[in-house]
Amino acid sequence: MTSPNAPLESPCVALFDLDGTLTWRDTLLPFLRGYLIRHPRRLLRLWRLAPAIIGYAVLNRDRGELKSRAIRLVMGGDTRQSIEKWAESFVRAMRPRHRFRPAALAALEAHRSAGDHLVLLSASPDLYVPRIGRLLGFERTVCTELKWQGERLDGRLKTLNRRGEEKLRCFAWLRAQYHELPVVAYGNSASDLMHLREADRATLVNGNAAARRGAAEVGIAVTDWSRH
Repeated sequence: MTSPNAPLESPCVALFDLDGTLTWRDTLLPFLRGYLIRHPRRLLRLWRLAPAIIGYAVLNRDRGELKSRAIRLVMGGDTRQSIEKWAESFVRAMRPRHRFRPAALAALEAHRSAGDHLVLLSASPDLYVPRIGRLLGFERTVCTELKWQGERLDGRLKTLNRRGEEKLRCFAWLRAQYHELPVVAYGNSASDLMHLREADRATLVNGNAAARRGAAEVGIAVTDWSRH
């Protein structure tokens, strides 16, 4: 990894995580909650989520399965038109100064002004993440993909949950897509350290104590965008 103060070749690839890095908080739960408010009958299904929560907490901690189960219970079987209509409203309401960290937007704009390639890499689902990517002007978005049955949402994972090792695999794929250009990466969680350590320059932003300790151990810069 390049020293945080060393110059990098321009243009480079600026790789941003979404939840907790660009945004103030998680995006999936508000997305599902808003859909439930508009389709309250789906609340009757939520008791079925308990086994997945227990499985996550006690058995195999499979975040992907928990995410998929929650999505299926809230909107599984609904039409693409209905889901896309809500996704459009959800993202339209994400005004940059309300849902996104100003310091994150400033970093994004600095990379844009430098002519860097802007890439969004998120474990959140493709139900709405590509729309966020377009809202913020990313040229490419990579996120967890879900299955459809024709025009109705299946909700099972089409790809692996793009977190941890799978995010690292996506990182390697992206580097090849950009012909080995230098990569500057931003993430906020301990699981992001897997791909951050492979970047030419990386910054852990808004990380918890465990993530900051892990970043220090592998020489990743740490900063806090929550106060800006």
